[in-house]
Amino acid sequence: MTVLFGIDRLLADPALRKPLEGQRVALLAHPASVTADLVHSLDALVAAGINVTAVFGPQHGVRGDLQDNMMESPDFTDPVYGMPVFSLYGEVRRPSGQSMHTFDVMLVDLQDLGCRIYTYVTTLLYILEAAAAHGKAVWVLDRPNPAGRPVEGTLLQAGWESFVGAGPMAMRHGLTMGEMGRWFIRHFGLDVDYRVIEMDGWQPEGPGFGWPTTRVWINPSPNAANLNMARAYAGTVMVEGATLSEGRGTTRPLELFGAPDIDAKAVIAEMQRLAPQWLAGCRLRDIWFEPTFHKHRGTLNSGVFIHAEGAWYDHAAFRPWRVQALGFKAIRSLYPDYPLWRGTDFKYEYTDDVLAIDVINGGPGLREWVDDAGAEAGDLDALALPDEAAWRAEIADLLIYQ
Repeated sequence: MTVLFGIDRLLADPALRKPLEGQRVALLAHPASVTADLVHSLDALVAAGINVTAVFGPQHGVRGDLQDNMMESPDFTDPVYGMPVFSLYGEVRRPSGQSMHTFDVMLVDLQDLGCRIYTYVTTLLYILEAAAAHGKAVWVLDRPNPAGRPVEGTLLQAGWESFVGAGPMAMRHGLTMGEMGRWFIRHFGLDVDYRVIEMDGWQPEGPGFGWPTTRVWINPSPNAANLNMARAYAGTVMVEGATLSEGRGTTRPLELFGAPDIDAKAVIAEMQRLAPQWLAGCRLRDIWFEPTFHKHRGTLNSGVFIHAEGAWYDHAAFRPWRVQALGFKAIRSLYPDYPLWRGTDFKYEYTDDVLAIDVINGGPGLREWVDDAGAEAGDLDALALPDEAAWRAEIADLLIYQ
């Protein structure tokens, strides 16, 4: 079945575009902001006669040219259309008052990964807050959540909000960007003119389990290379808070974890011993890799590759947050004194005096479970299961696609 994304429906239906007549329109986009024919949304909107007056770019930039994490993008002038391009991951994270005066309606066309840490959801919140303050309208041109509807992980705790944690949502949140905007507006009590241009034909539980099999995958950020990464990301992103490599500097980042001084075969065996029930729905494979940049650059690493694909993949059973937590726990079990966590000197997303692993998880609970020699799988479940149930109940009435 053909699935039309929000941008496709907007371009195909003059009635949907009519409210934009006479309006100055801004576009928040990145390299994956393309139509079904792989035309970038900016070009397609201009060709359709939309008066696009400004472009905004999230982390990694409109062009997606910045490979590493925490690399800032500058503002610039679009060389084709001569319009301003404002970076929301440079001198500012929130749109400035000056940039907000360049448009009347903001079109948000961002491919997300369905994970609280992926900063595009936080950028959406900041846009909604700025739009409420300046009396602007926001339309989300909706796209699939490639991780689908499953919910996993603890809720972000009060006081742990950051650019990688916009609010008390689960790590793997199960929403599209359009649905997430609805939650932000309700949760934060925002008074904003908000509209979702819905997808047509998206079936979260259909073929692809979130990602339509008829659409090609385009990296929404440089290290989001494929669907396997998108599925594993709600777990592997936690490795950014560890001394282990998450595979940056290799061709398969955020699908693996490893280090020069661990034995991956032993780690997999220990994971299977500690909580085999958490490994359902995927297959683990021991590998060797040598990053060309980032952690352990130029050094041979023993690693674990997570295959959430092929004959082993079970969408309902796969729980990436628990798989990665179990990887940490196995390393702590095999190597009790291993320096697993990056220290407070590493200012993850510009935070101060806190451990990156805690910022990522929105609290210390997961790290404390890993470091507690007596803690078992059931103890982490005791933290996560109530939060997961609460989040499912919280979002039940916001789901557009059933």
